[in-house]
Amino acid sequence: MRRHAALMLMVAVLSSCANPEKKHQPPHVDRAPKLQEITFSKLPNWESADVRAGLNAFKKACSRFFRLDPSMQASKAWPELGTNGDWALVCKRAKAVDGPDGKSFLKSQFRVYEVNSPANSGLFTGYFEPEFYGARQRGGRYQYPLYKRPKDIISVDLGMFSENLEGQLIQGRLEEKTLKPYYERSEIAEGALQGRELELVWLSDPIDGFFIEIQGSGRIRLAEGDWMRVGYDGKNGRPYRAIGRDLIAMGEIPSDKMSMSAIRNWLSANPSRSQALMNKNPSYVFFKERHGAGPIGAAGTALTPGYSLAVDPRFVPLASIVYLDASHPSEGMPRLQRLVAAEDTGSAIKGPQRGDLFWGTGKAAGENAGHMASKGRYYLLSPR
Repeated sequence: MRRHAALMLMVAVLSSCANPEKKHQPPHVDRAPKLQEITFSKLPNWESADVRAGLNAFKKACSRFFRLDPSMQASKAWPELGTNGDWALVCKRAKAVDGPDGKSFLKSQFRVYEVNSPANSGLFTGYFEPEFYGARQRGGRYQYPLYKRPKDIISVDLGMFSENLEGQLIQGRLEEKTLKPYYERSEIAEGALQGRELELVWLSDPIDGFFIEIQGSGRIRLAEGDWMRVGYDGKNGRPYRAIGRDLIAMGEIPSDKMSMSAIRNWLSANPSRSQALMNKNPSYVFFKERHGAGPIGAAGTALTPGYSLAVDPRFVPLASIVYLDASHPSEGMPRLQRLVAAEDTGSAIKGPQRGDLFWGTGKAAGENAGHMASKGRYYLLSPR
């Protein structure tokens, strides 16, 4: 991974893909860099690339376009990327494509664009689905709940009240006919939601719940003998604060040693201080039980390890495909040069050259995800 210039940016990774809303001002689409059309032959390592896995991920995700207004532009920033109807048409054609014909299909059905920005100017991070132990019923070492979304949370799309507020979403609760901010993390940790039957599952360590929030999903080995998969189901609307920055400011972890593993180790080694540090992040994520082959991305389909990318949907159409070129998080490994599906979003994933690669489930996936802060770029595909 990039341990110096990208390290401070890497701290922002800890907001991951769990939280689709964004509280600070993101890059505006009107200031997006221009696109320039190129040929497929100019894609890095195109001749050797195996496009089957990425194309299969796209074929699974692209059905999303069938549910959208076909006349609307797929990207707010780049009209070159076509309409939802264009993508729906090419999605129908893709369903009949077999693996060996993948490259021929792509070249016949798509144009390729590069973002007019300096080479390797993008930041690509990683996320994964962690695994922990838990129980459906409270007891023994399982004392820390992961909460379901409360019914009293009210979401307000401010864009309905003013065009200047388009895309801004707030959450709160009614108290004597007044909309007030929802409970923050410290209040929830102190029992603000107790007694309302909102406990989805009980964990043995509050740190486990905090890291499930960071990733937006988790797989839990239950004391009852089976597995539970949990996925994002909203948040309390409070702004996200990356506690990695606090640990650096406190002098607890040097900036060049910062990683998700380092934060986890510090929290575990300082049990008397861990909850106070986690409470510095007032944002709290709620979950629901999910069933299926894997965690579900914002496109509504199960993510494919290594081939599903979280993007900023204002720039890259959700459920589209892009060609990724970024350094691998492990030293000595070849660059990640492959076709991937834009299947997810994330609160830290903002801007015209930003992505978060899904690595899969478990410890090995976590190692790659936790150490990925790679410079690179992506190339955008657009239906002809």
